[in-house]
Amino acid sequence: MKHIILSSKFILLAAFAVVLFSVSCGNTTAPVTNASSAFNLVTEKQFNELFPQRDKFYSYAAFVKAIDELGRIKMKITRRAVSVYQFIRTDKSTGTTTRIRRDVDWNEAWAKSKPDSTYIIDYGNFCTERDLLTNKKELAAFFANVAHETRHGMNGSYTDGLMLTHEADTTLNYFGESDEYPPAKGKKYYGRGPMQLSYNGNYGYASDCIFGDHKILLNNPDLITQDPVVAFKVAIYFWMTPQTRKPSAHDVMIGKWQPNAADKAAGRAPGFGMVINIINGALECGLGENNPGMTDRIGFYQHFLTKLGISDPNCVCSCAKMQHY
Repeated sequence: MKHIILSSKFILLAAFAVVLFSVSCGNTTAPVTNASSAFNLVTEKQFNELFPQRDKFYSYAAFVKAIDELGRIKMKITRRAVSVYQFIRTDKSTGTTTRIRRDVDWNEAWAKSKPDSTYIIDYGNFCTERDLLTNKKELAAFFANVAHETRHGMNGSYTDGLMLTHEADTTLNYFGESDEYPPAKGKKYYGRGPMQLSYNGNYGYASDCIFGDHKILLNNPDLITQDPVVAFKVAIYFWMTPQTRKPSAHDVMIGKWQPNAADKAAGRAPGFGMVINIINGALECGLGENNPGMTDRIGFYQHFLTKLGISDPNCVCSCAKMQHY
């Protein structure tokens, strides 16, 4: 899938309690200082049962560590005009706040001619922001989409998620024009990780949020397939981060996003179907009820809901009649 996130010149695309203990990831044991919902919503045994055929790269320890570390980051994103941005990144564990991006046109009169729009992304809210049932639904929805993106097995088995670390065709470059996130010489930005992140604009944006330095993933996109913690961080980043015209999947699943008049006219409504629209609407939404990608994501969602001991009877799971963005 080719996720598109903005750059300034081109539209490209946790915590219930404080607990001190450690998790093992490979040969490294790291202290966890901010217990995320993963510990409360799904155990390691359950995680392994949900993804029985997973590549060993995708471990529960890596997932938990990614949530914990990324959960310490908060972003304040301000947009001027259509696509002129400033990013302020805060490390909540140290209190350090850094401006990591301000586009060259930030102080131009035309850019300042309309009011700024600002939003906060607290990555610690992943599967923690609402009540237990809602948080479990969000986790099931997240798992459903990463499972679909990385599946490599039999249709309808729902046991074959988290098997692929990158898309099959690695000859594709996925370059997009971007002043802020230009592609590095000799690097390719095909889909990698649980959400199959693609395009240089996405890699740079994700790297800004995760590391506070856009060059890390632009210069080394293979880090997503080499470090499982980074891979899960990228997936959570994508899940939590709104796009130019799209809400975040997180905001949809917790009921924070509500459709405006244009969304209603386009058939967009809160629910799992809207998440599909955000992630891959151009290929799966507005195309009828039998689109295989859409039905596979829905099947995974229902499967994981059952495995987590909950249900979502009013899920608005289909995006068959929604216009994509």
